[in-house]
Order: sequence, then C-alpha cells, then structure tokens
Amino acid sequence: QVQLVESGGGLVQAGDSLRLSCVHSARTFNSTAMAWFRQAPGKERKFVAAISRRSDGLHYVESVKDRFTISRDNAKNTVYLQMNSLRPEDTAVYYCASRAPNLVPTARAPDYTSWGQGTQVTVSS
Repeated sequence: QVQLVESGGGLVQAGDSLRLSCVHSARTFNSTAMAWFRQAPGKERKFVAAISRRSDGLHYVESVKDRFTISRDNAKNTVYLQMNSLRPEDTAVYYCASRAPNLVPTARAPDYTSWGQGTQVTVSS
C-alpha cells in the first residue's frame, strides 16, 4: 500500500513563497503520475497541478499558472509544489495524490488512488 507524506505548509503573508514536498513510499514512484489538490474550508477538494512520471507532462489549474510549479525527483521518490506570489485565496489544506502506475496524469480526484494526510497553507493579507 502506497503511503504519501506531505510537508512544507505554514503561515505566510501575501506575496511570499512556500515549497511543499510529498514523499512516496513505493518503488513504483518513477512509473506514477502525481498531483496536488487543495481543499479550502467548507469547499470541495480541487485540482491544483499534476505531473507525468517523466516530468514531460505538466498540468495546472488556471488560477495558479505562472505562480506555482510542480516538479519531481524520482531518485528521492518526492514530488514538489513550489508556490510563489501566494494570495489569501490560496489558503487551503494541500493534498498530494498518486495514480496507479503507468497511467497519465489527470485533474480528476477519483482517478487518484492514494492520498496524503494534507498540509495546511495559510496566506494572510
């Protein structure tokens, strides 16, 4: 069973940056598409960014393009989300998610079979 552990959240001011990390527990990581989702209080979980197994496919929700960057280090079994120019509306719990091996990344939460516990990101104005 895959385990995902996120870290890197915190309380920052608008305009600041944070980098989230997510460590994947299985040897299949380098065959696995990964994604970040976020959930604000009282709202549904929403897609943020996704990356293919070889980093040749990157996908972002429109609201974070040019501010957030998803990347991965297959040697470290880790996916990252670099978040720049943070805004109060980016405040949410951020979740890392993985698909089953050898599938392409998508923006649909039901396509992801393993989830981390989440890390809180709070952006003050």
